[in-house]
Amino acid sequence: MNITKSDIIQTISRESGIDRIETEIIINGFISEIQRALKNGNEVEIRGLGSFRIIDREPRKARNPKTGETIQLPKRKIPRIKPSKEIRKMLLDYGKKKDNEQQHTPTLTERI
Repeated sequence: MNITKSDIIQTISRESGIDRIETEIIINGFISEIQRALKNGNEVEIRGLGSFRIIDREPRKARNPKTGETIQLPKRKIPRIKPSKEIRKMLLDYGKKKDNEQQHTPTLTERI
């Protein structure tokens, strides 16, 4: 199941008691700030979530999967997201749990 930005806004709004429109403004501002920082060449680090940065990819040869033709890809910038230690640990621990066990993830109000 995928969780969308709309789902996140709805959950935060419900659990925090903040109006949905105000929550959407906050989330959109959060995303815009990350985008602005990356566009300006800055790295963004959010404790508990991860770090965002732009890296340079060198030019390279690639193959068009449809035609099999070799093509030259130019030098380009791509985003990199590195998850935090907490997220990596959570995913490792989750993989160790038995399939029939349910793991409780605390809600926003439980974390406050």
